[in-house]
Amino acid sequence: MSDDHTGHGALEPAEPIANPGLPEHLPRPTDVDPAAEKRAERQVATLFGLSGVSAILFCVSYFAIGKRDEFAGMGALQLALGTTLGLALLFIGIGAIQWSRKLMSDHEIVEYRHSAASPQEDRDEALAALDAGIADSGIGRRPLVRNSLLGAMGLLGLPAIVALRDLGPLPGDKLEHTVWKKGMFVVQDVDGAKIRPEDMQIGQLVNAEPSAFFPTEEGEEAEYEGHELQAEKAKAAVILVRMHPDDIKDKDRAENWGVDGILCFSKICTHVGCPISLWEQQTHHLLCPCHQSTFDLADNGKVVFGPAGRHLPQLPITVDAEGYLVAKRDFDEPVGPSYWERG
Repeated sequence: MSDDHTGHGALEPAEPIANPGLPEHLPRPTDVDPAAEKRAERQVATLFGLSGVSAILFCVSYFAIGKRDEFAGMGALQLALGTTLGLALLFIGIGAIQWSRKLMSDHEIVEYRHSAASPQEDRDEALAALDAGIADSGIGRRPLVRNSLLGAMGLLGLPAIVALRDLGPLPGDKLEHTVWKKGMFVVQDVDGAKIRPEDMQIGQLVNAEPSAFFPTEEGEEAEYEGHELQAEKAKAAVILVRMHPDDIKDKDRAENWGVDGILCFSKICTHVGCPISLWEQQTHHLLCPCHQSTFDLADNGKVVFGPAGRHLPQLPITVDAEGYLVAKRDFDEPVGPSYWERG
C-alpha cells in the first residue's frame, strides 16, 4: 500500500490542479539586470530613510509648533503631527511593497491543505520553504535594505514616545505639598463658611477645605481662583472631627495639633485615593467606602483594618485672633495613595 497524504491509498498527482492557462513566467528587470537590482535596492532604502525623517519631523513639530498656531485656518500643530506621522507610515508601507515587487521572488507557491495535522515531512518542507523565503528576500545579503528598514521602524517609535507627554505634565513635587499655608482658614466645603471650635459638637464630623483667601506677609488677604484652584482644593480636602480630649490617645499631639479635641485629617484615603467621611462616633473610626480601609482618628489616624498602607496625614490647626480655625502649616507628609509617598 502506498504512502500518501490523503490516507485513502491513492497517490496524489504531482500537480493536483491543472494549469488554467496562466501565461509563462517572465523575469523582471531586477531578476536579470544587476544594475536594476541595485537601483531598486536604493529606492527601497530611500523610502525607509524618508520614513525615519518623517518620524523625526513629527518630534520636531511637537516641540517647535505652538498649540495655538494656525495654518490655512487649521491648527498648525495637529496638521503637522498628522502629516508627518502619516508620511512615516506611508513610506514604510511603500518601501515594503517595492521590496516585495522588485526584489523578492514572484513565483506562485502552492500549499496543500489537509484535514488533519500535516505529516512531519510536510512540516519540514514548510520550514524549508520559510527558510528559502527568508533567503530569497535577501535580508541577509542586502544590508542596505535591512538596516534602513530597522532604522525606519526604530525611529517610528519616537512619535509614540513624544506623544506620551500629552498624558499630562510630570508631577514633580506637586504630590508632596498642598495649598495649605500658615493662617489659612478651615472652611466648610458646602458654603465656605469659617468654623469656630464652639460650632462643633463632640462626635461631629465636618467636611472641610482651605479657604479661597489667606493672610499674606503684608497682612492682606490674597485670592487665588480658576480650575487650578479647584484641583488643588480637591487634593487639600480635609475632615474635622471633635472628640472628648480624654479619648485622644496621644495627648501631646492633641494639644499641639488640635483645638479642644478637634482634629483635622486628610479626606483622601491612603490606599487608592477615595474620599472618605464615614464616621463611627463611638469607636472614633473612619471607614473608606471603596475598600473598607479603617482608620482610628483617636490614635493619630492609624490603620486598624483594610488594605491602606499608612495612616491618614494630619493637618495641624489652631485658632486665629478672631477665634476661627486656621492651619498652622501644610501637611508634614504627602497626602493620597501610598505610592505618592516620597522618602
